[in-house]
Amino acid sequence: MKILGNGVVITLDDAVGVLHNGAVLYERDKIVAVGDTAELRAKYPHAAYTDVGGRVVMPGLINTHSHIYSAMARGMFLKNAKVSHDFNQVLENLWWKLDRKLSLDDVRYSAYHTYMEGIRFGVTTLFDHHASFRGDAVAGSLETIGQVARELGVRTSLCFEVSDRNGPELAQASLDENIRWIKAVQAEKNPLLHAMFGLHASFTVGEETMIRAAEAGQVLDAGFHVHTAEGPADALHCLTTYGKPIVRRFYDHGILGEKSIAVHCIHINDEEIALLKETGTAVIHNPESNMGNAVGCANVPRLLKEGILVGLGTDAYTQDMFESLKVANIIHKHVAGDPAATGGEIQGLLLRNNRQIAARHFETPIGQLVPGCAADLVVVDYIPSTPLDSVNYTGHMTFGFSGPMVSGTIIAGETVYWDRQFTKVDEEKIYAESRTYARGLWNRLESE
Repeated sequence: MKILGNGVVITLDDAVGVLHNGAVLYERDKIVAVGDTAELRAKYPHAAYTDVGGRVVMPGLINTHSHIYSAMARGMFLKNAKVSHDFNQVLENLWWKLDRKLSLDDVRYSAYHTYMEGIRFGVTTLFDHHASFRGDAVAGSLETIGQVARELGVRTSLCFEVSDRNGPELAQASLDENIRWIKAVQAEKNPLLHAMFGLHASFTVGEETMIRAAEAGQVLDAGFHVHTAEGPADALHCLTTYGKPIVRRFYDHGILGEKSIAVHCIHINDEEIALLKETGTAVIHNPESNMGNAVGCANVPRLLKEGILVGLGTDAYTQDMFESLKVANIIHKHVAGDPAATGGEIQGLLLRNNRQIAARHFETPIGQLVPGCAADLVVVDYIPSTPLDSVNYTGHMTFGFSGPMVSGTIIAGETVYWDRQFTKVDEEKIYAESRTYARGLWNRLESE
């Protein structure tokens, strides 16, 4: 048994709230008790004790949508790059060019980059939506990422985005990669690994491929992770090509449901909102990415009012969930022109809804510090200058916390990051190797 004590413990449990001089007792991968430090130490005198010196102890953060494959684009400057003036041009001029050049080694180091940055910022669970459409980098790509996840000890859900944009052979390969990974994860029964069936977006998935993906995903009972009405061109394409809006198309194919994740949902109508509610499909909001791509802002207040479960992701724009929370808190006020347009419900996307989404996919409860939950803990170097209590802690998180303040991350009871040092891998070595692979990737893109 281990005790993390002498902290400001934010349990995210309404019955307990915030504990000053608090402690968390955990054994192997589960939390056993939460309470006063002195009382827990007296009751469990043989438990190993770590004093956090008054820092904040809180549940590990959950990122419900990201893209590992995009990691090596950071800092990339290509002389032959085209200027993009709308979202489709962003995809064609950047992301689709990038994912067609990725090798499996590039994928591996993209995974190191994304998971390690997340761990550094307190993310203990990541839902990822992967693409690497070079002919020899589709098969085995999810296992490549999974190997890195196992090594780092991170909790993750993976899928490959099925798409027809690169032709029928690679479309079939992307289908096969999802099927292969889902079967492997279901057989392995590793509580830290999960699989979903990935789809890129309606406008790049034709009817034949959609049918094959829907049938395979339903047989495997994995749930679907799909971009949904992110840009206006996607919504228009579905109406003109199929005579129906995107969410209706997904509904007709059996893609929606409580195990599925519809990402973005910006350009949707009343009928589509009703279908999301009817099927219990979760929606993921990615405010920074949506602003950066100039695609609009999802009507999250309306979705929440309708009873739809909305979570918070980053779309790989960052791995800092506190940063994503800050932007989510202000974007809806800005769009509405009303500083009172949203309140505490926005913090709930990260602190409540993400764990509810995760509960649909992982057997062990996560996202709270209560007995029986996973021992996913983070220590934040934040000593408040104003009172912090069970009523106002979300205000401290929104306006005071940031990812770089995290000094310790524990996942399933394993300390993976402590005193800002990774415990399982050599950070300098991995990043040096990653820079070499990134330079090679950029050179390939430059010569295209």
